[in-house]
Amino acid sequence: MGAAESVPEKSLHEFTVKDSRGKDVELSTYKGKVLLVVNVASKCGFTDTNYTQLTELYEKYKDKGFEVLAFPCNQFLKQEPGSSKDAEEFACTRYKAEYPIFQKVRVNGPTTAPVYKFLKASKPGGLFGSRIKWNFTKFLLDKDGVVINRYGTTTAPMAIEPEIKKALGEE
Repeated sequence: MGAAESVPEKSLHEFTVKDSRGKDVELSTYKGKVLLVVNVASKCGFTDTNYTQLTELYEKYKDKGFEVLAFPCNQFLKQEPGSSKDAEEFACTRYKAEYPIFQKVRVNGPTTAPVYKFLKASKPGGLFGSRIKWNFTKFLLDKDGVVINRYGTTTAPMAIEPEIKKALGEE
């Protein structure tokens, strides 16, 4: 019942995803870290602000137990048209991203990646249901892999900094 699909998993740490080269990555390796999970795109009007600020947040808090997990997605006006490896090279070269860029995923529809089914079920998107509305939707997760909050495209990463600090125990 309700708009969000029910999922059995209770933590992001229960999932295995693929990196940009197709190799399995167990998200349990991020236990004990505060996570910001983002669906990214290289050809979106929000790309520059988001990648710049994601890198800034990562640099500022990576040594304090914070990690950004970026999932390229081509579902919104085909704004991530290349391969997963292309998306990683773009982020790492242009924005000096040192955080993981995973394999391209679908965040909506019948072939939604399981990790995104979990995220959306944990924090539905409000009035219009759980659907991801656009690129750079962000989910903040605590050290146990549980979703704290969901932020839309127009919420700049730096605007989330106070909640990141709180989750890290800095406030």
